Amino acid sequence: MIGHIHSIETCGTVDGPGMRFVVFFKGCPMRCLYCHNPDTWDPSGGEEKTVEELLQQYDSMKSFYANGGITATGGEPLMQIDFLTELFEAAKAKGIHTCLDTSGVIFHRDNPELLAKFERLAKVTDLVMLDIKHIDPEEHLKLCKQPNDNILDFATFLDEHGIDIWIRHVIVKDITLVDEYLDRLGYFIGGLKHLKALDCLPYHSMGVVKYEKLGMDYPLKGMEALPKEDAIHAREVILKAAKRRRQDDEAGK
Repeated sequence: MIGHIHSIETCGTVDGPGMRFVVFFKGCPMRCLYCHNPDTWDPSGGEEKTVEELLQQYDSMKSFYANGGITATGGEPLMQIDFLTELFEAAKAKGIHTCLDTSGVIFHRDNPELLAKFERLAKVTDLVMLDIKHIDPEEHLKLCKQPNDNILDFATFLDEHGIDIWIRHVIVKDITLVDEYLDRLGYFIGGLKHLKALDCLPYHSMGVVKYEKLGMDYPLKGMEALPKEDAIHAREVILKAAKRRRQDDEAGK
């Protein structure tokens, strides 16, 4: 099977635990206003790679990955779920830690054929870094041009399957930096028993140059980078709500 790969980072340090071999997949149905990888949206093109070729490249540097592993990101790697699953199955057979960085956007529990593919993938996935873009359905549509009910259900699916979950949330002034939304997000993720980490990522404008080079209009043009202090505040609000959820669950509310 052939995968369409945008690029590979051989020494990733922010895409999961330890040093990572990071594979950027082509294709994404999301159109997030702050996306800094619009060149990954188109599922066609890129480099055609086999699982064997990717693992050969990994093996050539495997001494660097003793405490890390392979991370699939993008783009949206689930757009190539069959290739992704074969890659993770081959990696697990070699004892390699597997991490999926995803929005979960293609998950649909009511599609038996697709659900079977997710069940297969779940068996060989050690960690999912799940990007929850916005907790509010209407605001999510505005931000990403996609609904979020299936994304939140994907988080539940992962939790049901005992997969470690690492939540990522981009903090953008007046979009996600709203205490009400942060509180709702925290209360939701507080119900995930396998939640292992939370990253609140301050919005940055580093993608503007890429849009200009691609001849595209940047949707958030003029938006200033978010101060680190605001991201810290957002994380505190989320974690406080998550703690409240756990207390409510323990009390049987």
